[in-house]
Amino acid sequence: MSFDLHDPETWKPGVPKSVLLLLAGAMWLGVGIMLDTMAASWLGVAAHRSAVISAGVGVVAALLVHHFGFLRIVDKNLGRILPMEGKRCLFSFMPAKSYLLVALMIAMGITLRHSSVPKVYLAAAYLCMGTALVLSSIRYLRYLVRVLRGWTVEGE
Repeated sequence: MSFDLHDPETWKPGVPKSVLLLLAGAMWLGVGIMLDTMAASWLGVAAHRSAVISAGVGVVAALLVHHFGFLRIVDKNLGRILPMEGKRCLFSFMPAKSYLLVALMIAMGITLRHSSVPKVYLAAAYLCMGTALVLSSIRYLRYLVRVLRGWTVEGE
């Protein structure tokens, strides 16, 4: 393969679907851990009773968001990634329109962290999102293992 400066395909960072699954799982896991860590730090300085209630609400909400929301998104992404053949763009581990949603969620998180909302309340929301992301990342990583082992996976 020759390197042609004028060919857009030359500049496209192509990777196999195993890398896309790794990136998706790692991103969801990393962001989830980051959000859970922030929530834990806020709960660590809150009054014991408030912290326990906030953590309980966050974990219950996380289970609901994971099951009824994020797993659907993961399954859509897996349905798109698993049939891919050959090398695909490094950034195709999620659809292009999702990048806008991610930017919006980052902006919303920054705004909330700098707002006057008490951190103990924000901790419940961060724990909800973070834990749901961590739980949902497991599905990506499970499929990654299947692909690496050469097992047949749904969607192929």
